[in-house]
Parts: sequence; structure tokens; C-alpha cells
Amino acid sequence: MALPVRTQLKYWGLALIVFAVVLWYLGDVLLPFILGAAIAYFLDPLADRLENMGFSRAAATGIITVIALVAFVILAIAVIPSLVQQSVSLFNTAPQLFENLQAFIAARAPDVLMQDGVVKDTLISIGQTIRDKGGELAQTALTSAAGLLNIALLFVIVPVVAVYMLLDWDNMVARIDALVPLDHRDTVRGLARDVDKVLAGFVRGMGTVCLILGTYYAVALWLVGLQFGLVVGVVAGLLTFIPYVGAIVGGALAIGLAFFQFWGEWPWIIAVWAIFQSGQFIEGNLLTPKLVGQSVGLHPVWLLLALSVFGSLFGFVGMLVAVPLAAALGVFARFATQQYKGSRLYRGLSSQDDT
Repeated sequence: MALPVRTQLKYWGLALIVFAVVLWYLGDVLLPFILGAAIAYFLDPLADRLENMGFSRAAATGIITVIALVAFVILAIAVIPSLVQQSVSLFNTAPQLFENLQAFIAARAPDVLMQDGVVKDTLISIGQTIRDKGGELAQTALTSAAGLLNIALLFVIVPVVAVYMLLDWDNMVARIDALVPLDHRDTVRGLARDVDKVLAGFVRGMGTVCLILGTYYAVALWLVGLQFGLVVGVVAGLLTFIPYVGAIVGGALAIGLAFFQFWGEWPWIIAVWAIFQSGQFIEGNLLTPKLVGQSVGLHPVWLLLALSVFGSLFGFVGMLVAVPLAAALGVFARFATQQYKGSRLYRGLSSQDDT
């Protein structure tokens, strides 16, 4: 005899509350494990393909680990130092950039920058804030012993967790499936397939799109000689998972920097604009249709809401889990809508007249 629906809701509601409380209090502790699990989930299809080619699961995991280590060493030697240096330089140069913007506006629209004017005070305040707060943040992150220790532990624990979870991923999924209540197994399995489809399409697909576009923007801006082009490319790539936001933010930042650096040299400014225009074309016509598809069903507003809510509640860890949780909640919301439309609450007494 199955438990009444009300009793089941109490148990599942209690489990959800416990999960939220654990995430609230142990967010920083869980961060390496969440990142490791995300990496393992991302790489699981590649391991499955290697298994289909005849490799064992251990051999497939070993091959992926070696390739990842080589890629990390290349990034650590060639990219990361330049990225850190450009980020710190951008924070320190921000006040000068705003002074250049002030001079540019004063030469062409002097009435806008009147003495004690709002626009003038705002530009000065923004530049000073970025320099002070950004410099403090960078200095704290680089000089704090605790911060360095946490970063070191992150780089040690995350790969270890990812390797072990990737090695045992299929077994973990089978064990979780065996714990699903028998009365709801078919429903839960159907929802799990839908959630996995959405996550595979969005997290894996958009993760690959972000990586490709971020690399393209960074390399292309570096080739045209734009200062801080590496930072702008990384920022634009990371924000690409929110439609249009990455291109708008990255494009506005890159073109603004290009105006200051290449003022009067219009071919270079046009080249920076063309980089982001071509990036949008490649994303919209090649990458997103091929890697993501049209069946994800995550609206940009839903993503922004999830990032804002989970980020404010659980901090950085909340922002990491916001996208997959938003995808899962979207699947559950569509399932609940279908159930509601088939219920007496929606159909009412008119359904009896039809029968």
C-alpha cells in the first residue's frame, strides 16, 4: 500500500529543506565537489565514446585526464599569467580611461560636462571606485594566505573529485536509480531523462559554445592589438550562455576600448566591431544550432532570475548551480503543468459532460 500523497509531499518537502540548509551552510566546502561533479558530467559522453571504441572505463578516464592535464599546463604557462596581468592593469587603468572619456565628451559636447555636473561626477566616481575596489580585490586575492590556500586546494581537490566521479559515474547513476521509490520509478526516470536532455543541450552545449567563442574573441582581439583584449574575450565568452548579453557586454567594452586606443584609425575600430559581429553570426548560425539545438526551453529571463535568486541566497556556489537547477525546475514546471491540465482542478465538472 502506497503512502498517501500528502504524506509523500511532507517527506519530499523535508528533504528539499534539508538540502537547501546544507547548501546554505556548507556552500564553500561543497564548491570543489560541485565543480568536480560538473566536470565529470560534462566529460561523461566522451568517456562513453571511448568505451564504445573498445577502451575500458579506467583507460578512458586516464586518456581524458592526461589530455586535460596537458591542456591545463599549456593554459597555465601561456594564458593565465597574461590574463591576470591584464585584469590587474585594467583595474588600475580604469580611472585614466574615464578621464579620456571625459575629455572626449568635453571636446564634442561641453554642455554635458558642466562644472559640478551629474555626468562628470558620475564618470569620476565610477573610475575611482573601479580602481580602488578592483585593486583591493585583486591585491587581497593575490596576497591573502588563506585565499592562496583555498585556490591551491581547489586546484587539487576538483581534479581528484572529477576523476573519481568520472570513473564511477555509471555505477553512481545505477545506484541512485535503484533507490527511486518503486511506485514512481517510471515517472522519475522520465523526468530524469528530460532533465538530462536539457542539461546536455544547455550546460554541455552552451559550455562548448562559451569556450569556442571566448577563445575566438580573445585571440582575435589580441591579433588586432587591442589592450586588455584577452580579458574582454574571456568575459564575453563566459557571458555567452545568456543570449545576446555576452556579445553586448563584450562588444561594448571592446569597442569602447578601441575608441580610446585607435581613435582616428577607423579600420582597427571597424575590425573590433567585425570580430563581435562575426562571432554573433557564427554562434547563431553554426554553434548554437549544432551544439545546443532548439529543445532546451530555457528563456533568458528565467536564467537571469535563477542567477539572481540563487546567487543572492547561496553566493558563488548558488550561481554555479543556478543554471542546472533552472533547467531541472523548467522540466518539473512543464510536468506539473501537464498534470494540472489533466486534473479535475483544471477540467472541472465540464469534463463529466464531455463523457
